[in-house]
Amino acid sequence: MKANDCLRRIRYILDLNDKKMIGMFAEAGVEVTRTQTSAWLKKDDDPDYEECSDVMFATFLNGLINQKRGKKDGPQMPPEEKLDNNAVFRKLKIAFNLQAEDILATLELADFHISKHELSAFFRRSDSRHYRACKDQILRNFLHGLQIKLRGESQPKSEEEMAEDASVASNSPWNRSKS
Repeated sequence: MKANDCLRRIRYILDLNDKKMIGMFAEAGVEVTRTQTSAWLKKDDDPDYEECSDVMFATFLNGLINQKRGKKDGPQMPPEEKLDNNAVFRKLKIAFNLQAEDILATLELADFHISKHELSAFFRRSDSRHYRACKDQILRNFLHGLQIKLRGESQPKSEEEMAEDASVASNSPWNRSKS
């Protein structure tokens, strides 16, 4: 998922205003302006839209972790240069202090079902033979479930999102029968 989309969804889920958004970055030791955050939150077709870099999005997520869980003793970890969906998912898991059962329940709220084994594959090291890349629809459904959990019922999924979820579930290696 694009960093801007995730940033927009997290802002809505947590009901963050501009001041709180700037405060999240400050929690990680980075100063941003209201103009910058506003440009990152605009829709893709807006002329003032600006792409949020992976470094800035990682900084925001680090600030979210610091704000939700408290800062670690010692120096602040530098933000990652490159973020993939697995890293974003891991950071959100840490920030909200979620266990596997909590994540599965959150995905269930969004009518998305995966097994505990399939979930654990997303949090493994990338060189593990059981590692699996987290696709956009899984992260999107997790954010949707988090939105339902924290803000109450939300907009129903579009037909496109429902069709994509169904195709993922049917193509899952955990759902295939062995012949």
